[in-house]
Amino acid sequence: MAKLVVAEKPSVAKAIANVLGAKDKKAGYYEGAGFLVSWCVGHLISFATPDAYDEKYAKWRIEDLPIIPDKWKYITSPKTKKQLSVLKDLFKRSDVTAVINACDAGREGELIFREVYEYFNCKKPIERLWISSMEESAILEGFNALRNGKDHDNLYQSALCRSQADWLIGMNYSRLYSSMYNTNLSLGRVQTPTLTMIVERELKIQNFVKEPFYTIELDGCGFVATSEKIKDKTEAEAIKDRCNGKIAVIKSVEEKKKELSAPKLYDLTTLQREANRMFGYPASQTLNCAQNLYEQKILTYPRTDSRFLTEDMADGMPELVTSICEILSFSVPDDEDDTINVSVVVNNAKVSDHHAIIPTLHASNISIDSLPTAEKNILMMVCTRLIAAVDAKHIYAETVVTVDCDGEIFKTKGKTILKNGWKSIEEAFNVNFGKKRLQNDEKNLPEVSEGQKFEVIASTREGFTQPPKQFTEDILLSAMENAGVEDMPEDAERKGIGTSATRADTIETLIKKEYIKRKEKILIPTEKGYSLVKVLPDEDSIKSPILTAEWEQKLKNIEHGELAAKDFIKAIGDYVRGMIKANSTASEENKALFPSNNSTGAVVGECPRCGGNVAETAKTFSCENVWNKTCGFALWKDNRYFALKKKTITTEVAIALLKEGRIFMSGLHSEKTGKKYNATIFMDDVAEEGGNMRTSFRMEFEKK
Repeated sequence: MAKLVVAEKPSVAKAIANVLGAKDKKAGYYEGAGFLVSWCVGHLISFATPDAYDEKYAKWRIEDLPIIPDKWKYITSPKTKKQLSVLKDLFKRSDVTAVINACDAGREGELIFREVYEYFNCKKPIERLWISSMEESAILEGFNALRNGKDHDNLYQSALCRSQADWLIGMNYSRLYSSMYNTNLSLGRVQTPTLTMIVERELKIQNFVKEPFYTIELDGCGFVATSEKIKDKTEAEAIKDRCNGKIAVIKSVEEKKKELSAPKLYDLTTLQREANRMFGYPASQTLNCAQNLYEQKILTYPRTDSRFLTEDMADGMPELVTSICEILSFSVPDDEDDTINVSVVVNNAKVSDHHAIIPTLHASNISIDSLPTAEKNILMMVCTRLIAAVDAKHIYAETVVTVDCDGEIFKTKGKTILKNGWKSIEEAFNVNFGKKRLQNDEKNLPEVSEGQKFEVIASTREGFTQPPKQFTEDILLSAMENAGVEDMPEDAERKGIGTSATRADTIETLIKKEYIKRKEKILIPTEKGYSLVKVLPDEDSIKSPILTAEWEQKLKNIEHGELAAKDFIKAIGDYVRGMIKANSTASEENKALFPSNNSTGAVVGECPRCGGNVAETAKTFSCENVWNKTCGFALWKDNRYFALKKKTITTEVAIALLKEGRIFMSGLHSEKTGKKYNATIFMDDVAEEGGNMRTSFRMEFEKK
């Protein structure tokens, strides 16, 4: 008899198999010691497209909306068909007595496993592995404390409802607005409010009118005291003239001792934000680095929204912190207080699916310098944060001096560091990895006392109000994390829009869909992005994070068994029906925002799929039937296959490919050698499983 363990990724399955003793490598799984260990590759099963329910949905028409399935249909991907077949055989093996869900411990991991389990109509009992680290000790502890799969049935229903609702919203909204404006538009519960935030921020910046303000500065006793901001220049000049050359009196000298606690440990969003600020990494790159480090057993699970650890981890923290101090590639400053304050990073109540991101003990066994630069930097950030988080507080004395001159009040502040504490760690990191030194924030004031008098020189300084900052990924991730938080339940699993694991993908999707673009570190909307937000009614909740807030409340209720899944989906269906009824016509003004995407250039050939005319547009050579959704053929001028060879699809290339199916090209670039070569490139337009068509390219080298 055996138990089947299903992990989310091959690398995780391999790690689990090694721990369990399943050493025998088979095609798509490991076997041994009473276990079969296999894996999914993310979502192996996905919802079918609308035309699977009715052929009429192959065309996008407003009159066919809404599309709300009575019974959901599923499809499989040709890319993962082989692994799905392996799993099917394993699920149905007569010697398998139970199935262990070892996918990521959370709502999405539950869905990935259950999709396959339900697709195979499996009835075997489920056990649940729930871990946050790929270290051997964590895996063993997890298998010694397997949970009953039935305890997570409601979590699965919550995940399934979220997935179905996103399909209903995205599919119906995208078809409605694409049909109204005769262009390909993509909308969704997460990406559309994110785009709206970016557009609204940029509009505020464009419409911002800077306003001057003035401050008066007094100099004359070894420091400069400053007034409050004054909007009126005449008033400011009058105060300056009245005070200049006068005797000022120190009204008060207040000294306070202040303590600054260390920043919390990293969750994924905070790590992405700071990596963007420090190194300019896109959020997606930071996630990929953290995931790679996790799969190498160097970091704990990265897709977390918690910044604390659980109480059972406290005893092991001193050993971990000591080992991490030894591997850092920069010197950790000595501190007179070597106490490791574990209690400040432990809080069971603030840990949901996974604890904060921290390094593992295994990190001390690797060669840090052998890691790719980006992975090394991310690891160093996480190591530094752990050490800083358990270090002593930063303590300083703040002095506030209040000065009276002719009835006007001026102030200055001084700061003296008494104990640097955790800031020594942070400063060491910034110097060595941030490529810049931090400015010393000490500002010492001379010895002064209450009642002291001195003659002053007064001057006026002009300043201007500043517009909101443009969105970098750092600022946008923060905005996404906090959007609509005030409307969400206190115990909601996810707050803000998107999740810590999906926000990076949302940003990349908006870029891919050409709604926004990167300009160095800044994210700015395109004309297409501006137009989409403009045509969406202000009252439509898809523009607002409130929709997510409402969902999270209901999904939490489903998870707790307080709301039936069918009632939630019914409400989503009613919402979609109402939305379509209220927004099925477009004004001429709004239509003008989306100029026709039909061919803007000469016809270059015949479509290999439907026989229609293929004509040149700004970025593609597209079939004329792309825009009425009856055909999807298009050759992108910046096609990646050609771009890697440092070529583009020009008009001449497109004509040849469409007429002959091939073209001879010279001067192709080799990525491996850097040299040039000649070859004939063939275009194949082939049908995939499910009826979808895919255009691919292959080459034959020039014969010598």
